[in-house]
Amino acid sequence: MITRRCAQRQCLLHPDPEMVNAFIYCLAVAAKRYQIDILDFTQLSNHLHDIIYDRFGNAPDFTQYFHRLLACFVNKLRGREESVFASAQPDVVLLGTTEDLISRLVYVATNPIKHGLVATVDEWPGASGHRALLEDRTIHATRPKHFFSSDGDLPEEVTLRVGIPEELGDSGEILAALKQRVEDYERTMAAERKRQNRRVLGRAAILRQHWSYVPSSKPQRTPRRRFASVCRLTLKKLLDRHADFLVAHRTARLALFKGSPIPFPFGTYWLRRYVDVPVQTAVFPS
Repeated sequence: MITRRCAQRQCLLHPDPEMVNAFIYCLAVAAKRYQIDILDFTQLSNHLHDIIYDRFGNAPDFTQYFHRLLACFVNKLRGREESVFASAQPDVVLLGTTEDLISRLVYVATNPIKHGLVATVDEWPGASGHRALLEDRTIHATRPKHFFSSDGDLPEEVTLRVGIPEELGDSGEILAALKQRVEDYERTMAAERKRQNRRVLGRAAILRQHWSYVPSSKPQRTPRRRFASVCRLTLKKLLDRHADFLVAHRTARLALFKGSPIPFPFGTYWLRRYVDVPVQTAVFPS
């Protein structure tokens, strides 16, 4: 799961039609270029979420390319030149189990509801993959008029398919659980708003907001995490695997400096790409 916020928490990704189309276009182009499976995504006004499956180790390239394309478009559309995204690195969290995947899919889909913006997932005007995921249909976008050249290499139209890769489990069971939990969340939040006599901001008010708007609420400061799992045993395995990776990487790095290179552990990215060091093949323990 990847999350990134806009600079100064401004609503630079404000979900007007051009922005929604460009978000899907940039995501689809980047996913195809780097062979990334998109499971779901949501374009909030001042941050984004996407859940991906990276079978070829291209996630860093995908994220950099997607965010760069999107940022260039945003600046051209908004008539600005400063950074679009916050200076902090994107939050990238490895999900440990099928239950963790379902939980994060629910989180991504219902994020606009959580923030009191809309009452249901389908009311959110920004780009979202939730409905396409449940209905097994593709999402289409056209090349944006701003920033992208009509005689460039990028396609005039793109198609994005979201789905659950077979490596992650039974898609039917996952989607059934996702649908039920999202509906339960919508009902729970509706009851909570009624109890507190609160209303959502609403689709029309969201679309009337200016892209320079900054929410008055303060963001919650939470520790950055590499892994997420509701199962403590799974989380411990992930942390132990990461510790083993660091030891193996350090050993291979010292061997490289001494002139007797040995393969780096699977997952090595920077040295594999820029120094072309040997890397072990993937091993996925149970």
